[in-house]
This record gives sequence, C-alpha cells and structure tokens, in this order.
Amino acid sequence: MILKKEKLAPGINLFEIKAPRIAVHARPGQFVVIRLHERGERIPLTIADKDEKAGTVTLVVQEVGKTTHELGTYGEGDTILDVLGPLGEPAHIDLFGTVVMVGGGVGVAEIYPVARAMKEAGNKVISILGFRAAELVFWEEKLAEVSDEVIVTTNDGSYGMRGFTTHALQRLLDAGRRIDLVHAVGPAVMMKAIAELTSPYGIRTVASLNPIMVDGSGMCGACRVTVGGKMLFACVDGPEFDAHLVDWDELLSRLTYYRDVERISFERWKRERGMV
Repeated sequence: MILKKEKLAPGINLFEIKAPRIAVHARPGQFVVIRLHERGERIPLTIADKDEKAGTVTLVVQEVGKTTHELGTYGEGDTILDVLGPLGEPAHIDLFGTVVMVGGGVGVAEIYPVARAMKEAGNKVISILGFRAAELVFWEEKLAEVSDEVIVTTNDGSYGMRGFTTHALQRLLDAGRRIDLVHAVGPAVMMKAIAELTSPYGIRTVASLNPIMVDGSGMCGACRVTVGGKMLFACVDGPEFDAHLVDWDELLSRLTYYRDVERISFERWKRERGMV
C-alpha cells in the first residue's frame, strides 16, 4: 500500500510503500521489482530510502513510459499488486578515502542511501547532482546532510553550475583534488561518459546499471550485460559493476530494442484513458 506520495519535480514522484520485510533486509544499492496489477509489466526501481520501524521503503520514480506514468496516477491508499525485493547485490561500502557520488536525474535519489553509507563508513563524500533544468532539481538538501560537499549542475545553467556532471568532475580533477572512488548512477550515456573521463586517471569507478529487466532473479536473461568480456546479469551479479569494464555501446544498443513496442503500449494506454 502507498502510505505517502510526494511530487518532487515535474514528472518525478516519491512513494513511501508499506513493505516491512523489504525494509528490514534492504541495503544501499538494492532495488525492487514492482507490478501494478495483473495486466501490468514488471519494472525495477531502486530503493531510495527505508524506515525499518515504520516498515516502509521509499521509491522515487520518473514518468517515462507507460508503467511509470500509470504509477503516477496512483495516490496514497492505493495498492501495488507486487513488490518483490530487496534484489541485487548491495553497493560495496568501505573506507576508500574521498568518494565522489554522481547522480543524474532520478539517479540522484538512487545515490542517496549509498552516499549516506559511505559517509557513515568514514569517507569524505562529494556529491555531484545533474539535472536538465532548475525545475527538476530535488533532494539537494537531503544529499547535503550526508555529503561534505554538493555540486549541482544543470544543462541550461538555470541553477548551479552550467553543464553536465562530467564537467563538474573534470573541475575537481583539474584542481588536483584527490579522488579514490567514483560511484555513478543515472542515464547510461552519462555513466559511460563518467567512465571514459576517469579511466585515464586510474580512478576506481563503479556504475549502477539500468538495463531492461523482467523477473529480477536471473531467470529470464533480459538484463544481461557484458563486463570485462563476460556476460553477467545486472539483477543478480549487479546492479553495480566496474564502469571501466562495461561494454557501454552494447548496453546503449540493448536499451533501444523495444522502444517501438514501448511507444505503442504507452499510446494505447493514453487512448484508453482518453488522454489523446
């Protein structure tokens, strides 16, 4: 059941869901797979926060396709048919030194629990948050609570630093700042760019991948990715991988496989609701 719904930015919603067993076992970096109803598709969503005492998990969802838009019509008191999790391997938390957390778009919510855990482990945490424009900025204050430094970038320069997350990271590198680990979550094209930037510096870089996923237990193989020349499954081997070993071109290509089918499904759903 949805206990709380909050609009964080246009097209971005926060949901607090009653899921006591998941709340107890969830660790930073893990996710759930949800199905809204019996005719619904299964989609993965990263756990952005949890409250073990209240028995809730927090999901931050951007309305992109049919299912995320349909979830956006749900409100407090509504029920999601299936919430499966926690799934995936937790993020590797250790004392690294200076950790740069990079979040792009809704990935900002996904880096929050990892940033908090990194800070609690004794690391210096620098968080870079990337958005398209000022109206989409959210959780800056929340990340500031678990970071030593927060840098916000917007593509159009309407808030914070003008440019992309890579520009902010390059500035840190150009300034000679010591960086021991970079952890990136966001659009695949952003994570690829981060990996390409840090590779010449030899900075350990991990990325939380977001491939097409169905069952979330390694049975269907839909989320397969190539890492270091080996085929792995993001749902059980990840979602966190060495960003320098990921075959990014393959991942970007696979993300477009069902784009036409997804568009048709979304358009049909909108027609059924009288939205077009």
